[in-house]
Amino acid sequence: MLTRSLDTTAAVLLITGGCLLTILWWIAHVPAQPAAREQVAAQVRDDGAYRNRRFGGRGGSGFRPRRVPARDEFPQWQNAPGFEQDAFTFVRIQYDSYGPFGWWDRWDNDYPDGDWNFSYRLQQMTSLRVDPDGRVLRFSDPDLFRYPFIYLAGVQTMRLSETEHVALRRYLLNGGFMMVDDFWSARAWENLQAEMRQVFPDREPRELSLDHPIFHQVYDLDELPQVVDFKTWSDGFTFEHAHGSSGGDHAPHFWAYYDDRGTVVALLCHNNDIGDGWEREAENEAYFREFSEKRSYPLGINVVTYALTH
Repeated sequence: MLTRSLDTTAAVLLITGGCLLTILWWIAHVPAQPAAREQVAAQVRDDGAYRNRRFGGRGGSGFRPRRVPARDEFPQWQNAPGFEQDAFTFVRIQYDSYGPFGWWDRWDNDYPDGDWNFSYRLQQMTSLRVDPDGRVLRFSDPDLFRYPFIYLAGVQTMRLSETEHVALRRYLLNGGFMMVDDFWSARAWENLQAEMRQVFPDREPRELSLDHPIFHQVYDLDELPQVVDFKTWSDGFTFEHAHGSSGGDHAPHFWAYYDDRGTVVALLCHNNDIGDGWEREAENEAYFREFSEKRSYPLGINVVTYALTH
């Protein structure tokens, strides 16, 4: 019943019978051929109800807003009664960081706007049932094993405990998928590698090239996507230098960890801020056109699709 078997000590199944129905139902509705990115643009632009709230939204300075938005400021929907356990849930991981650090070095960077916007677009542009609210969990939370996909952002200064290292390893080797986003600079990559060596001392990440299926799962990407945050783009830059020195490397890199079956279980999006394309889609039309509809949403949907079908 599972895409990958669980170890005997797992307290909670990663994918329950209800979620398996979601996966099978999802597979039946995924397009037979990858779609072009232009289809994302058309679907998003034609959504009249949602575009009324776009362009000129809050947080124009580019810095973390002081006010946490209310849920009713974003689209809401309801899944059919009885299908509460048969919906995809976007799960963000809360972690500890060491300082000093900026607003971009926190677990809640781009939260909750990015999570809610992506969940909305996912249910809008696919046949997948999606939980409108998502969840925030720590690696030590037993509920982690109920969800097949987790997302982390701003991990430049992340520090995990031994308990969290063990929990993450069990999660990834027993059916879970992790997407790590919004970390730039050589120092950030070194820090993340150090943490992942505690999770996988016996595995090394491999860099993905454009021909990997994850870039063509639903939407057919013709280049490795790179997204910068709204302020960086507004200031005329193509690299988020606030995170630290690039070391001369400004290119996007997608690093992957594999399980014993050769399936990607963790995708590390270095020199990228995919989530800002979700969070900031309402603030500027040109930014929305260039990053949200062309890169952030197509890649996000591809990654979730891969996670649920492999």
